[in-house]
Amino acid sequence: MVERDGYGQFCPVSMASEILCSRWTTLVVREFLCGSTRFNELRRGLPKMSPALLSKRLKELELSGVITVTRSANGMSEYELTAAGEELRPLIIGLGNWAQRWMESRLSLKNLDPSLLMWDMRRSLDTRRLPPRRCTIQFLYPELSAAQKSWWLVVENGKVDLCNFDPGYDVDLLVEGSLRSMTAIWMGLTTIRQETDAETLKLEGDRALARDMQEWLGLSVFAKTPRMRA
Repeated sequence: MVERDGYGQFCPVSMASEILCSRWTTLVVREFLCGSTRFNELRRGLPKMSPALLSKRLKELELSGVITVTRSANGMSEYELTAAGEELRPLIIGLGNWAQRWMESRLSLKNLDPSLLMWDMRRSLDTRRLPPRRCTIQFLYPELSAAQKSWWLVVENGKVDLCNFDPGYDVDLLVEGSLRSMTAIWMGLTTIRQETDAETLKLEGDRALARDMQEWLGLSVFAKTPRMRA
């Protein structure tokens, strides 16, 4: 285990907190649990975390036995959870379920982040519910800056690429609405049908893609957790 100033208590909760309760650490573990294995993938899921701090946390998790690192001859590093790291899954998911259940929805939608939302959507998209051909889905958030307002998901051969520049393909479905509305859908606070009926979300293009969007979108792993507060 990594040596550092701690709480000075023998309690296992204290010992676990010394590893997991430093800033960003639980979110780094969350990214591993979501399938990230490389530094750039971790950065996509943690866009507001500095690269220097991410490197520091990765080193701490490695020294603590939570992850292992494989370094190739070309200098690339690949990260993998150990058995101890994988055992954190119910703990991290439990934290998210607790927040989804008990924290007010307005707090959930306080810190909107288009890059994190789109990266989450990219890795949770259910490609089995999409046509076997290449599909290009554009998301447009008109209220954002030019650099953040347009995003594309390109699905081909079961793989999903995320672009924030025009990939040059014909768009099969355009999804236009506020970032708040799309985030609320993703978190299970509302539905696509409710947002389209309220005219806060507009779908244009392939009718089958539009009709089935609630299914292929996938939604957050926490979306089905019943809420205890409005």
